[in-house]
Amino acid sequence: MCSLCGILAGKGHWTESAANPEVFDGRDERHTVARERQQRTRILNVVLAHYGLSVSDWAASRYVLRSRTGRSALVANLNELWAEAERLLGRPCDPLDPSLLSELSRAEAAAPRAHVGP
Repeated sequence: MCSLCGILAGKGHWTESAANPEVFDGRDERHTVARERQQRTRILNVVLAHYGLSVSDWAASRYVLRSRTGRSALVANLNELWAEAERLLGRPCDPLDPSLLSELSRAEAAAPRAHVGP
């Protein structure tokens, strides 16, 4: 199979609700695959910025991972994304890195809160 056919015929990853609709039935909010991918991409970019990387959605089936130096890679899912991030950087991306956790905590504290209630 050629690469393009593999992309078009790709199977959903276990982390995506579209691949497991039975697990995500009963949600209160309107849910779409596009909304899920947009939210995932926003969250990934917050974390990846710590490492000098960014990610964008490509054709709603892959992610484009980019470094500040212009290197890029096309990845299918989160497992591939983290492995490729480490390859691009030449070092591990540790989700428990104290400086990353501190940075994420500061960002959360600075983020405006949505008003809930009357």
